Amino acid sequence: MRLRRAHVLGLIGICGITFATSTSLFAQADPAAEPAVLAVAKVLPTVVNINTERVVRRTVRDPFEDFYAQFFGYYRGQPHEIRQTLQSLGSGFIVDPAGYIVTNQHVVERAADLKIQVTTNDGKTYNAHYITGDDKKDLAFIKIDAKSAFPFISLDNISPNLLGETVIVVGNAVGYGSSISRGVLSATKRDIAIDNVEYKDLVQTDAAINPGNSGGPVIDISGRLVGISSAKMAFTPQGVPTQGLGFAIPAEVVRESVAQFKKVAQKEPAAKKQPLSSSETSTSNAERLFGMQLQDLTQELTDALGYQSGRGVLVSAVEPDSPADEAGIERGLVIYRVGKYDVSSAKQVESLLTRAGSGTSVDFAVGIVRAGGGGQRIETVTLAAR
Repeated sequence: MRLRRAHVLGLIGICGITFATSTSLFAQADPAAEPAVLAVAKVLPTVVNINTERVVRRTVRDPFEDFYAQFFGYYRGQPHEIRQTLQSLGSGFIVDPAGYIVTNQHVVERAADLKIQVTTNDGKTYNAHYITGDDKKDLAFIKIDAKSAFPFISLDNISPNLLGETVIVVGNAVGYGSSISRGVLSATKRDIAIDNVEYKDLVQTDAAINPGNSGGPVIDISGRLVGISSAKMAFTPQGVPTQGLGFAIPAEVVRESVAQFKKVAQKEPAAKKQPLSSSETSTSNAERLFGMQLQDLTQELTDALGYQSGRGVLVSAVEPDSPADEAGIERGLVIYRVGKYDVSSAKQVESLLTRAGSGTSVDFAVGIVRAGGGGQRIETVTLAAR
């Protein structure tokens, strides 16, 4: 009987040990402790939903004007004006506590009358403004118009981007905020063409990338940046359907670009552009005050016109009898400087003209600088705002 009691006690002890071990296993299996869950919780506060809205004016032109439109954009005739509101939706993420955001260039197309709103993960909506971008890399830099300190993804410690590592796509797929998909890093240094657009040195993943994810971060399970969601290949160039072919701009390229973008941001004037009212969203400051429509000098335009690349903003149209017209500014000339600030985008010009009002005099350096420096002709013109 004593042996039997000892045997029973031994069994109870064993069962007790087994039970304690099982409890420990259950604790380790807690979903809240999963590395992927922790990584998403770390990154999600930095991800924003980007909504852009711009009003495009289209007019009926004669064939001669269509010829000019190939290089200079549309020209606004007095009658038959059509206005169309274009919206786009995408993602981005904060890379600096001051509220600087990196996203895809195609998410925030450059336009003088572009209205940008960003919504953070906690549901707060802010106005933002465009700073600069790179068409070839499909990267853009915008800033929230607020003085709060924001959570951000550090670019000092990026993912090593190892084949087979787990990656997580974070963004706003088809407009749904805080959307997550998971997969592996399938390949690196991919050169692809989608919709006649060439992409270089991308990383490939089988994690789902959907419309609205563009511009959002792809991270590893430590919360480090792998890249920025950029494109999804639904069909091969031969028209064959594909699955699991998503592409992202690698983190190293993002880090280098952001360093350059910040240098541009530091040169901006202290006064930032205020949110546009509903009555101002359809007309830029340059047109409202001085009667000239502006357009960014893309690489295609620069090559076609033989102008020096990387400088200035193209005058795409001039209103008859406006201050610009009376000063002799013509369509096809380039604005290189506003006041004491060099400009390279219509958005920069708009920011500089934010505080200008009726009667304000502004100096514009206008002219043409040919590629290679030949045929340079720049004059400073002072315009009085109407």
